[in-house]
Amino acid sequence: MDSSDSKGCMGQFCTFVRSLKGMILAAEICGCILILVCYGASRTPGYTSLAICMLIYCIVMFIIYMCALDNQMSFIHWGWTDFIRALIGAIAFLITSLIVLIGHYDGAGIAAGVFGILTGILFGYDAYTILPKLKKSHTATPTEPTEGI
Repeated sequence: MDSSDSKGCMGQFCTFVRSLKGMILAAEICGCILILVCYGASRTPGYTSLAICMLIYCIVMFIIYMCALDNQMSFIHWGWTDFIRALIGAIAFLITSLIVLIGHYDGAGIAAGVFGILTGILFGYDAYTILPKLKKSHTATPTEPTEGI
């Protein structure tokens, strides 16, 4: 029995939220919720699906990392999964937010666009922090010729 099992759910949550990855994921979740509220208050709430999808994806990754399920389920490469999530979120939020800022003239739509850009930057930072971990996981292949050739 390791120390993460004896803490309980709330202990695991508090410990994970204090880590860098936990803070980034919690901020991404809050950003998605804030964008969802702004799109809901806007006159044309047509871009809510991106915020909903990324919110669900962030919550799932938060739970997986908080409960250390990434160590138990090794059949999925969680580093690449998380990197692709963060990269897609960054690109999608930046593009969608620029479209919203250009096309909306109400306050809630502009706020959603601004928060979308900030959340897109946060997703980009998350992808940037994941990248060094992916480079460390690769092992260098031998470049010297084998004997007998």
